[in-house]
Amino acid sequence: MRGQGRDDVALEGVTKRFGEVVAVDDVSLVVDSGEFFTFLGPSGSGKTTCLRMIAGFEQPTSGQVLLHGQDVSKIAPYDRDVNTVFQDYALFPHMTVGENVEFGPKVRRVAKGERRPRAEEALELVRLAGYGTRRVTQLSGGQRQRVALARALVNRPRVLLLDEPLGALDLKLRQEMQIELKRIQTEVGITFIYVTHDQDEALAMSDRIAVFNGGRVAQVGTPAEIYQHPRSEFVAGFVGTSNVLSGDVAKRLRGAPNPFTVRPERVRLLSGASEVRDGDRRAQGVVVDSLYLGDRTRFTIGLDVGGQLTVIEQNQDTASAAAWAVPGRAVTLCWERDAEQLLPSAPVAEEASTSTESTEQLTRGNR
Repeated sequence: MRGQGRDDVALEGVTKRFGEVVAVDDVSLVVDSGEFFTFLGPSGSGKTTCLRMIAGFEQPTSGQVLLHGQDVSKIAPYDRDVNTVFQDYALFPHMTVGENVEFGPKVRRVAKGERRPRAEEALELVRLAGYGTRRVTQLSGGQRQRVALARALVNRPRVLLLDEPLGALDLKLRQEMQIELKRIQTEVGITFIYVTHDQDEALAMSDRIAVFNGGRVAQVGTPAEIYQHPRSEFVAGFVGTSNVLSGDVAKRLRGAPNPFTVRPERVRLLSGASEVRDGDRRAQGVVVDSLYLGDRTRFTIGLDVGGQLTVIEQNQDTASAAAWAVPGRAVTLCWERDAEQLLPSAPVAEEASTSTESTEQLTRGNR
């Protein structure tokens, strides 16, 4: 395990059953002090259940939850040095912003003269200085989320748990709040454990990520490690879009049937084979479809050796994107060999080939 002697949270062989359903299956991991650590996975993968066991809202069926080296598996939530921020904010609408933030210290019997300065300090941290007298109902969604964050931080926990806190916000506001959350975490220096199904969010904010699938941890690593070196077909497809090639297609391209993956942005479209650089992998195909996305175009290429490949090209100008986007156009594909990531071998069906699985498809398949 990482971080011996300086870990804030550790799960050791944790399993959680709800009747016959195994929600979490023998999960072990360590979160180091001061990390921004993300639990990433589709609905039903076990990530939220793990967070709830750390918070104390659920008890493990077996295994241990450790906070700062102490087994807290049977300790009540209010006796743990953690706070939780939820997606629905859970603010009191009849209270002012300041009263909401002061509520935690009040419950913990912090002196009245100390509560107000601590609340103002927390609001300043989330860039809501001067909002203490406003009603929660007067705030936007993003402002309410900041109040919820201030209320969680005012108790000065060693660990802050965030359960999809940006899920109710629109895309632009989510992106702004991602930057703010990372800034706040860096400034206060406490451990954040963040739950999300949004792989872009996880990649943008995290120091490390645990990818969950079917109640187990499929892989733990930095964002770059998870994205560039996935250890399974699931991780390759869930974290971004990836071309997974196996069976006869892999054998024709690499000389061996071992499955491998290559990211769409690492593949180049060429008009002729003579443009292929020495040492690059090469394939022939035709344009099946294209999707113009402004700064980039996403192509589906039917390979001559069978199956399809997704390619993402940055658009230098509209004319160049349109020139490629002609269904039936013959193209040459190439990619550097170090762009290939070998995957564990799996049973190959009779028509083993190429699969490109998007995050959305994999999420649906694991609900």
